[in-house]
Amino acid sequence: MGQLILYLVIGLIIGLIAGFLIARFMMKKQLEKNPPINEKMIEAMMSSMGRKPSQKQVRQVMQQMNRYK
Repeated sequence: MGQLILYLVIGLIIGLIAGFLIARFMMKKQLEKNPPINEKMIEAMMSSMGRKPSQKQVRQVMQQMNRYK
């Protein structure tokens, strides 16, 4: 009985560590593929639509994007 509980605790600890490392690796990989949007990306997007955005407009869009995250 004592050994069973010990094995369960050890297995749980190993599982938590492995899960954390796997999740961290996958998160880093995802962020490399899809970096978060920054102000330069918003400027480029608005410019491609034929608008020359002011810094105020870019900041407003960034605030809206951050509000919906």
